[in-house]
Amino acid sequence: MSPSAAGSAHTPVSVLLCEDHAVLRAGLLALLGSAHGIEVIGEAGDGEEAVALAAALRPDVVLMDLELGSGIDGVEATRRITRADTPGAPDGPDAPDAPGLPHVLVLTTYDTDADIARAIEAGAAGHLLKAEPPEELFAAIRAAAEGRSTLAASVAHRVLPQMRSPRPTLTDRELKILGRLARGLSIREIARALSTSEVTVKAQLERIYDKLGVASRTAAVSVAREHRLLP
Repeated sequence: MSPSAAGSAHTPVSVLLCEDHAVLRAGLLALLGSAHGIEVIGEAGDGEEAVALAAALRPDVVLMDLELGSGIDGVEATRRITRADTPGAPDGPDAPDAPGLPHVLVLTTYDTDADIARAIEAGAAGHLLKAEPPEELFAAIRAAAEGRSTLAASVAHRVLPQMRSPRPTLTDRELKILGRLARGLSIREIARALSTSEVTVKAQLERIYDKLGVASRTAAVSVAREHRLLP
C-alpha cells in the first residue's frame, strides 16, 4: 500500500516490524495486532532483512529498533530504507525522500541523544521509547504514516535544539573510536578492538580532531560530550 493511502477510512496502516529479540518481537506483534487500523505485514530480525522487506513489501511504516546485534544497525537500515539505498543519492537530514518510500519510526529502549540524532538525520520520522503506553505507540505509527514527526516527550526538549544548531558530524567508525577513547583505551587497544591497524586509527583520530576543532584526546572527549555525541 502506498503511504499516500495510509490512514484512509477503509485501509489500515501497514507496518513492517524490525526487532532482533524474538520474545520482544512476538510481544510487539501481539500488541500491534490489537490496534484498530494497523496491520503488520512483515517482520525482520536484523537490519539487512528489514531493508530487503521494506523494498519488497513497501509498508507505510517501518517500526525500527536501533540495536540489532550483528550486521548493520537500525540507523544504517533507516538510511537505506528512506533513501532506497540509491547509489549517488543525496544523504543527510535535508535529502528528499523518494516518493512512496516507507516512513521509519524508531522504537527503542535507549534515549541517548547521539543515537536519536543520528536516527533522525538518517531519515527517521520519529523516535519513541518502548516504555511508552500502547496508545502513544499507535498514535505515533498513524502520525508517521501521514508523514508527521513524533518524538518522545522525554527527549524532544533535549534533541530538537541540538538538531537545529550546528554540530560536528562523525561517521559510525569515528564514533566507535571516540567511544573507546573516552573509555581510556590506547591506540593499540582501539586498533585491536576494531580489527584494524594503529596507523589507520591514528589517521581517523586526526580527522576526528579536525571535525571537533581540538588537538588532543582529552579535548576531543570533552567536546564530544558537550555535543552529546557520547552516551
